[in-house]
Formats: sequence, structure tokens, C-alpha cells
Amino acid sequence: MNKNPLEVEVKFYLSDMSSFENRLRSIGATLKRPRTKEVNYRYDTSDMTLSRERRVLRLRQDTSTILTYKGPSHANLDVSVRPEIEVEVSDFTATSEILEALGFCLNVKYEKWRTIYQLEDLEITLDEMPFGNFTEIEGGDPAQIQKMASLLALDWNTRILNSYLMLFDRLKTNKDIAIKDLTFEALKDYEISAADLGVKASDIPKFL
Repeated sequence: MNKNPLEVEVKFYLSDMSSFENRLRSIGATLKRPRTKEVNYRYDTSDMTLSRERRVLRLRQDTSTILTYKGPSHANLDVSVRPEIEVEVSDFTATSEILEALGFCLNVKYEKWRTIYQLEDLEITLDEMPFGNFTEIEGGDPAQIQKMASLLALDWNTRILNSYLMLFDRLKTNKDIAIKDLTFEALKDYEISAADLGVKASDIPKFL
């Protein structure tokens, strides 16, 4: 179970993930988990109560199976801060069936390939999403997160506080596409830019 009741993080869109990973290694980050595919199921009530209240109920499968609850994000902060409770469960299918038996419905499925690094007290991920590449910096201290972003040559002004599913909703609106799930198969035929997501690349030097 997650001992930290708060998720404190910020994400950035990357134009060159390979170069960014080299930079991450060069400043001493250690590999915590190699590139692993994640499959996430997001659940809600039939009338979408959780989404309206900006709460999340998610079942994730990677090297283990994790059930997660997230509360609404705290407003007007430099980083994303929200309550988070996680517990490892033994069976993805059985847990899914329990959630459905309790009245929750599968709302959206989404995928990513994630590589996890550790540096000091921070967890830094490399996320390959169906619509682009990102890094997330997560820890307990917002000031430390901002300092790390600077050390990694990321433009703080381009940081992203939205979830990947919020970016997905923005993409569907901007591109006028009707896709239910955020999967590699569903988006394989689309050319997607940072502008389509409403974000800017954070790893491009300001004065180029």
C-alpha cells in the first residue's frame, strides 16, 4: 500500500526522449524499473459521478496489479497534488469483476510503456503514450521537483498538470475524432503533434 497519502508530481512533453534519458543517466539517476507496458482500466459509476467530481478509480496491470483511488487535485499549485491510495491485489480479472459487481463500469482503457528512474528522493518516469512521449517527476517536495526539472533542462513554464486522460479528451476535441480508448492500436493511424494536445515540448532550448 502507498505510504504517501498525496501524489505530488508534474509532467513534461518530450521532443527527444532518447536524449533526455541520456541526460537523466548522466546526472546519476538509477534505473528502478526497465521499460514495461502498463494497461489501465478506469472505472466510474453509470452516471459518471467520479469524473464529475474529479475522482479516479483505476485498476492497473504492469509487473503487478494495483488498485488506485485518487481524489480531486488541489487548486492553484505549481505542481499536481492530489490524495492517492494504492493497494496491490493478486488478480486483475477478479478485481475487475468485484468492481463491476459493486456497480462500477469500465469507462476507458489506456496504455503506456513506462521506464522508471530514481534520483535522490524523486521518481522520474519516461512515458511512451499513444499520443507522444512524456516524463513525470514525482516526490514529496514541490521545490525539489522544480529544481530537478531545471537540472534536467526542462522548461518549467511548459509543465503539464493535467492527467493523460484530460490530454486525451483535448486531443479528441482538437482533432475531431471519436475514439473511446487511449491505446496504441486505436491511435496508430493518426499524426499527433504537441499542439493537438495543447502542450509544448519542454526539452527544447528556449533560444533555438
